Amino acid sequence: MKTGEIQVLTVARVSDFGLYLKDEEGAEVLLPNRFTRLDMKEGDEVKVFVYHDSEDRLVASTETPLIKVGEVAALKVVDKSIHGAFLDWGLFGKHLFLPNRNQQGAVVPGQKSVVYMYVDERTGRCVATNKIKPFIHNEEPLTVSVGDEVDVLVAFETPIGYRVVIDNRHWGMIYKNQLFRPIHVGDRCRGWIRKITEDMRIDVSLQQQGLAEVETAVVKLEAMLKEHGGVLSVNDHSDPKEVAKVTGMSKKVFKRALGMLLKQGKVRQTEHGIEQIK
Repeated sequence: MKTGEIQVLTVARVSDFGLYLKDEEGAEVLLPNRFTRLDMKEGDEVKVFVYHDSEDRLVASTETPLIKVGEVAALKVVDKSIHGAFLDWGLFGKHLFLPNRNQQGAVVPGQKSVVYMYVDERTGRCVATNKIKPFIHNEEPLTVSVGDEVDVLVAFETPIGYRVVIDNRHWGMIYKNQLFRPIHVGDRCRGWIRKITEDMRIDVSLQQQGLAEVETAVVKLEAMLKEHGGVLSVNDHSDPKEVAKVTGMSKKVFKRALGMLLKQGKVRQTEHGIEQIK
């Protein structure tokens, strides 16, 4: 029975309190009535998340948590006590505990906190920590390559950019001069691996590279034109900062995408920007 993970278990028996599910070794856990359906019966397989409830009992839930063991996430702080803080991890009636010893930086109710989740060896319970650096590494073998699309969580801001966690495993960097839209600590977004250095530093971009990047930009421009009544206030003579502000693209990518649309006869340039040809 794996605490803090989503797993498929089998309905073993029915009780007044819910369904008892078992794993392949015969260990059982209760799925409370609030998570059951009338059509569930003995022998059915159920996908659940297993954790300890507020009374320290191992239970199952059909809800999908915002974080699982071995993952990093930005979770809202809902309360604090003399022992630590409590985070909303998306489960009914139960918050994730962030002990004082695991806190680093400001942990403020109502704000989000970037944490890693693990199972405490002494209690067997899921616990959060702000001290995520020991759990994320760039040692060989890396699980990513240049050009890969990856999941990115913005962990820290630095003078030159943002340090991010890639696929819950590796450290990466998004440089400020490569950003063409605002991001904030705690944001989760798609990214692409730009570069991997010999000393295993990973550079990440929020834009695809090459032709794929331009094709995506074309689709985005068309959507923006539709959303703004067929008109945008930038063209290939606009200042790069204005292009980034309006479109979220670099001037280079914008010009290549605009060139495609002009060649296809879908838009025309005006004195004040571009407009869709209907």
